[in-house]
Formats: sequence, C-alpha cells, structure tokens
Amino acid sequence: MSTAQPSFRPGVGMRNAHVQSILTSSPVRRAVVGRRSAQLRRAAKAEIIETPEGVKLLGYATASKHQRAKGLVILLHGWEGSVDSNYLLSSASNLHHHGFEIFRLNFRDHGDTHHLNEDLFHSCRLQEIADAVHIVASRWRETQNTPVFLAGFSLGGNFALRVALNAPHLGTELQRVVAVCPPIHPGSVLTALEQGPSIYERYFCDKWRRSLRRKQSLFPQLYSLEEWFKIDKLRAQTQYLVEHYTDFPGIVDYLEGYSVAGEALNDLQTPTTIVTAADDPVVPVSDFHALPQPAALEVRIEAAGGHCGFLSDWSLRSWIDDYLLHRFLSEADE
Repeated sequence: MSTAQPSFRPGVGMRNAHVQSILTSSPVRRAVVGRRSAQLRRAAKAEIIETPEGVKLLGYATASKHQRAKGLVILLHGWEGSVDSNYLLSSASNLHHHGFEIFRLNFRDHGDTHHLNEDLFHSCRLQEIADAVHIVASRWRETQNTPVFLAGFSLGGNFALRVALNAPHLGTELQRVVAVCPPIHPGSVLTALEQGPSIYERYFCDKWRRSLRRKQSLFPQLYSLEEWFKIDKLRAQTQYLVEHYTDFPGIVDYLEGYSVAGEALNDLQTPTTIVTAADDPVVPVSDFHALPQPAALEVRIEAAGGHCGFLSDWSLRSWIDDYLLHRFLSEADE
C-alpha cells in the first residue's frame, strides 16, 4: 500500500484555524466521538504500568477485534488532556476498528491519576514515559510478530519525538512514530499563547488550576499552592512551579529541557513523521521550518488544520484519523 495521502482539504466553513482548534475539543465533538468510541472504551482494560524508578502510570489496553492484530498503537495525549481526550479517542477508535490493538497512556497527574505519584507532572519527565512505552512495546514483541507504532498529539507529540530519539538506547523497537502538532520550542509556544486570542491561554490556565487543586487536596502535606492560584498567566505560573517544585534554576532552563529545536533531532534513527498545520495558533509553523533533516525524519505541513484539529467537515471526523490509519496500515503490511 502506498504511503501517499492527499492533503487535508477542510469543508465549507471549516477553514478557519480557530474553528478547527476550538471545535476539536468542544462538548459537541465529545458527544460525536463518545458514540464512535463506545466499543473501544467498553473493551478497554485499565492497567498500571510501573517503571523501574517506581513511577506508576495508568493506561488502557484494547485488544484487536481481529484474530491477528495488524499491530499495536501506543497513543499519547496532550498537556492537561487524557486518554479520553476527543482527538485521542477518535484516532484510537478508528485504528481499533481496522484491526490494531490500542494502548492509551496517561501522563502522571492527567486523567484520574493524581493519586498515583507524589511528585508533580512536568514536561521534562521523559524517562518515565520512555520506560512505559518500552515496557508496553517489549511485552507486545514477546508474543506478537506485528509492529509497534507510537503517536502523540500536541505535548504528547513532543514526548513522542523524544521517545523516538531515545528508543535505540533503551532497545525499544518502534516501526514508526507520528507526532501531531508537537511543540518544538516550548518558549515559542508560550509566546504564541500570550500574543494570540486569550481563549487558548485561559483554557490551559483553567485546566491546570483544576488539576493542581486536586493534587493539593490529595497531598496537602506536600503542596501549599495558595500563592500560585493567584497567578493568572501561564508564563508566571510555570515560573513559580519551576522555582518551587523542580531542580531547574529557572523557566528558561526548564523550557529548554524539553525542547526539540535546533540540532536536537539530528541523531534521530527511529522512522518518525511530524504532521502539523501552517495555521496552528498554538505551535508556530516557523519552528518546523527550522528543523534539521535527518534521514529518519519527515515533516508534513498542511496548509490548514489548526491545533490538533484537521476536521474534514461538519460530521467532525478528523483527517488525521485517516492519515494515521493509512500510514500505519501501509507499514504493518510491509
């Protein structure tokens, strides 16, 4: 099967980047995705993955409906999302319907997982995600002779790129990694949120507040965040937490800690694809143009699609669902 796929062409009224970005996480789409993903969710089995360092992460495995699965797809959500985010459930159910086994992994402090670990989530906690992917992928390889794929959305895409970069060192066998709208230079993302429509910064601020209120209620002896809750800007919120709850000397060092800009991907060996939109209001397209071009990396920039949207029409089906299916099927059949 050819890996070529037509470019994303949004339907009438779907071209606007903000329509794409906001509608993809809206309650309206949640209702649609809820119906489409019902079978996937009913068949899912919860599992705690414990890493060698003792970190516990919650994932959901859904076995293939076919006697022999096409392969395993591990999916990573975005910041303050979860395994039940619209975009992730939509892609997962489409892949599952066509014969893939699915493993949806929650980051720490995302979804219903705040109680599993004392320490706070932050975006530089790569080792635990890389370890969890390795555990799930290795277990699959022990019993199956079909490939393992990894896909991540937004911050999950950033993690996916870093997992791909480190996979050879861990011995993690990944057939292909796909990162959808991943932050490349986190500082650029913060600036875009500050300079863009306030709805995006407010959205993330509100979700982060709810998450940290829950964390504080579970571990009141560890977290006293009353001063933090008075802050209403992402940059200042990040700075406070970096200074009080991490070993980074400041926000610049922290943001660089999970950046994949500059020459970071030069040594990439795992076959990896980035898919993004030129009109993404959260992740500047200029960051993708500045990436190096190692043989293992391909970058696909669609003219439209917003941030993790790519909604084809008012049925709210996402083009990215079909892209992932087409790409993984083509390589599963090789």
